[in-house]
Amino acid sequence: MKHFTLLMQFLRDRQKFLLDLDKEIKLDKKIFSLLISSCVFFAIYGAIIGSFGGPLQVVSSAIKLPALYLITLVICLPNLYFLDVVSGSKRSFGQYLALLLAAEAVIGVILFGFAPITLFFRISIDDYQFFQLYNIAIFTITGILGVKFFYRGILFLDGHDYEPKSDDQDSKLAKLAKRSPLILKGWLVLFGLVGSQLAWTLRPFFGSPGQPFSVFRQLESNFYLQVLRLIGGALGFN
Repeated sequence: MKHFTLLMQFLRDRQKFLLDLDKEIKLDKKIFSLLISSCVFFAIYGAIIGSFGGPLQVVSSAIKLPALYLITLVICLPNLYFLDVVSGSKRSFGQYLALLLAAEAVIGVILFGFAPITLFFRISIDDYQFFQLYNIAIFTITGILGVKFFYRGILFLDGHDYEPKSDDQDSKLAKLAKRSPLILKGWLVLFGLVGSQLAWTLRPFFGSPGQPFSVFRQLESNFYLQVLRLIGGALGFN
């Protein structure tokens, strides 16, 4: 329970969390607690969306949804870290990891909040296509909120990295060393693209009614074309 206690403290006082992160206070404990709590929330939501495919799909999706977010982190975080090292950042890899895990914990908590509604739609509406589109919308909304937290957290840490100096030359150097917001926004878009395509690669998450269970499916097309097909099908286009 202590992992969830730390998560609730973080959610209730994010500024304190960022200040502690800035000073690297109990950084390893924060990383471990955020990892455990976010994985639990992802697993619960994964089990719900996998219920269309039967018991085996429930177990598979409960494992694959946390894996999706963690693998996306592993793929994208080194890129951000080394970009920042080149731009002059003095932050440690652990600080970036903790902040990104905190963003994923935000996503996990919001997904958990949506879980009763998702379960309601799963029970009351036997429409596989609607359920897919509904969850794509939920994942998009929660992802945007998590990314927004991460973006603000990075800017907060940047403000502590480069505090204005009295000397004019130091102030000029600090301004030059600051990360370009455009680069950070570009990385966040890349993070979203990698995550969505990885979700397509790791499918099925929902399972397909009437089809036998499979852990993975044959790699074909891409996530973005599939979304267009789903929207077209929902509108009555073939």
